Amino acid sequence: MQRRSKIVITGGAGLVGQNLAIWLSQAGYHQITVLDKHAHNLDVLRQVQPHLDCRLADLAEPGNWQQVVNRADVVITLHAQIGSLREQDFQRNNVRATANVLDAMASQRDPYLLHVSSSVIESIAEDAYTRTKKRGEDMVQGSSFDWCILRPTLMFGWFDRKHLGWLARFMRKTPVFPIPGNGRYIRQPLFAGDLCQIILSCLKQRISGQVFDITGLERVAYVDIIRAIRRAVGSRTLLLPLPYAVFHGLLEIYGWFDRDPPFTREHLRALVTNETFAVIDWEAIFGVTSTPFEEAVNEAFSHPQYSKYALKL
Repeated sequence: MQRRSKIVITGGAGLVGQNLAIWLSQAGYHQITVLDKHAHNLDVLRQVQPHLDCRLADLAEPGNWQQVVNRADVVITLHAQIGSLREQDFQRNNVRATANVLDAMASQRDPYLLHVSSSVIESIAEDAYTRTKKRGEDMVQGSSFDWCILRPTLMFGWFDRKHLGWLARFMRKTPVFPIPGNGRYIRQPLFAGDLCQIILSCLKQRISGQVFDITGLERVAYVDIIRAIRRAVGSRTLLLPLPYAVFHGLLEIYGWFDRDPPFTREHLRALVTNETFAVIDWEAIFGVTSTPFEEAVNEAFSHPQYSKYALKL
């Protein structure tokens, strides 16, 4: 793919999009348009990279954004509803929005679609997020475009506002940090910077018609992830194990007061699910070297420039 190609990133003001825009710019791609419906996070993106074309857009509704997508050489779909207490939010943002993007691309002559999905497709979890992400993948694979699908596991990195980022901010504010059960639940977190390098490799090679499970190469217990974050942010908070039922009850109570909580009962169930994901040799496939977990945590939460920005949910 040529450096002058027109690139559109949907949902590009979130964690991956903020990171990817930096990596693309550093790689010499300058015709980049970011579409997102979150005004605050778009403003953060403008602050960090004022040269980008950032547009406020709700992909679940018709709008001028469709013309932008139609003119793109490359569309990178990052938009997703990750957490909500309402089934309709997942349908709206993971299914309808994806269908609208594909429709907007329909009359383009030879577009390339890079769809970032999720490892939950291969998970034993059964929830609204998993169901709607599967539906989104089905639509992409049924399209007539050159497409490639990446399924990353739990991610963290610069600008992280959910998952590990939310845990890091919570840890800075509280003297006691609750751990569900014994905390020995194995996770395979993926550094967003590594995923961005994989995306760059896909664009360069124009890999088409393939689906890749992109899993963090290190298996780390949840409690050890928390300890690594605690070291990175310089916190002295006490880690307090709580029985699963107690933790679940506290989240239920929290949900009464927050209509869009950053950590829900569904997240808790997924967290304690005892499963691991298959690891492919993505370092060899894409020519990317994995960042060691401890180094990646320090980079994500102690970066002198990017760690000061806080995205909103």
